[in-house]
Amino acid sequence: MSAGGGAVAEASPSPSLNRHHRRRIVAIIAITVTEPSPTIPTVPAKPIRRLAACVEYCGAAYSGWQYQANAPSVQARVERAVSRVADADTRVSAAGRTDAGVHGGGQVIHFDTRARRSAHEWLRGVNTHLPDDIKLLWTREVGGDFHARFAAFERGYRYVIFNRAVAPTYLRERVAWHPMPVAVQPMRRAAAALIGRHDFSAFRGAHCQAKHPFRTLRRIDLGHAGAWIWLDFSADGFLHHMVRNIAGTLLRIGEGHEAAEWAGEILAGRDRAAAGPTAPAAGLYLTRVTYAPRHRLPPPPPACRFW
Repeated sequence: MSAGGGAVAEASPSPSLNRHHRRRIVAIIAITVTEPSPTIPTVPAKPIRRLAACVEYCGAAYSGWQYQANAPSVQARVERAVSRVADADTRVSAAGRTDAGVHGGGQVIHFDTRARRSAHEWLRGVNTHLPDDIKLLWTREVGGDFHARFAAFERGYRYVIFNRAVAPTYLRERVAWHPMPVAVQPMRRAAAALIGRHDFSAFRGAHCQAKHPFRTLRRIDLGHAGAWIWLDFSADGFLHHMVRNIAGTLLRIGEGHEAAEWAGEILAGRDRAAAGPTAPAAGLYLTRVTYAPRHRLPPPPPACRFW
């Protein structure tokens, strides 16, 4: 109605205009639905490779191989250096966990990485970031089934004794000093009683975490040259402090405090308190770890010697 009361006709929307708008809307929707969106090319991830390496170290300045939150460890140093070369945080697994003050001449490790480096680049790069008392001797790519600890079927240790009245100077923390004179032949006879598969509870450290005390001790060779005495051990595995406890027991026999037969009696008794003392860590070296030939690892390095 108008102000004057007359009727006013309202214009209706143009049917043709409405159809035009509808066609545009449908076209826009169709374009939006059918037009392919641009794709971002993906870069395939580099395959993971497993590398093995041999580590040589002097353990005098470290709390042992295994990482510890509040003490320096060989593992922490090695992981830091490997991570620098790999450009990624990298964890390593080792064949054995040596104690504080124990040395490694043939420790074997493995780690996984996506980094592409040659064996020479790994060796030179990691050693550049390691301190003077830790170095890699070699690196090799291995199969995914290789494990530094679980693939090993034999380990070797050498225990080095410096037998003179005066304490060593430049050899301090590198050898076990024993000032009392010892006789080597009774020690050899005593060591023979320990060869074979036995319950080695009498030579097991109090903090040993092994599931059982049985080990197969395949060899104990005792060498002697002047003031030097060395013991070479080979076994399928060792209990915590096992080598050092055997060395301490053999030294008691060498000093003449006990007969050679005492070692066998101690073994049969399975009582740690009845055996000899734990020999010092400074004389102990992890010299070699043995694996199946299919892994194609280099031979173990020569065992340490000072004589």
